[in-house]
Amino acid sequence: MRRDSRLSGVLHVLLHMAEEGGPVTSEVLAKAIDTNPVVVRRIMAGLRDQGYVRSEKGHGGGWALACDLSKVTMYDIYVALGRPVLLAMGNRVETPGCLVEQAVNAALDQAFEDAEALLLQRLGQVTLAMLSTDFHERIIARGAVHHPGNFHAP
Repeated sequence: MRRDSRLSGVLHVLLHMAEEGGPVTSEVLAKAIDTNPVVVRRIMAGLRDQGYVRSEKGHGGGWALACDLSKVTMYDIYVALGRPVLLAMGNRVETPGCLVEQAVNAALDQAFEDAEALLLQRLGQVTLAMLSTDFHERIIARGAVHHPGNFHAP
């Protein structure tokens, strides 16, 4: 099963947008996460519908934040993305006739539920402002000048 990295990618571009302080084109955001601008536009349209970003047309236009980073959590963005599957693991057979496999499924189902609940709780505890603070601390620790060209490690 292929891993779904949309949440990571969206959080990445939202923080880039916060650092830019103004509209950022889909092309620039796509380059930051090594994807196609069409993918960025599709994801951003969904975030716009949820009120997290806005689009600005014309020269100097692009995508801009429309939310307070201290009020938006990673969980909020996860929900805005349509709640993608969190765990790639699952049962071999969902409705087994074998009693051994039923016991295995019951144990795994509980473990998966517990893990997902813990992960969702943690996503709800981390705001975009907290991610931004962590980023700024990393810039300072590197001794780098705060400039978009210094955002990605060499």
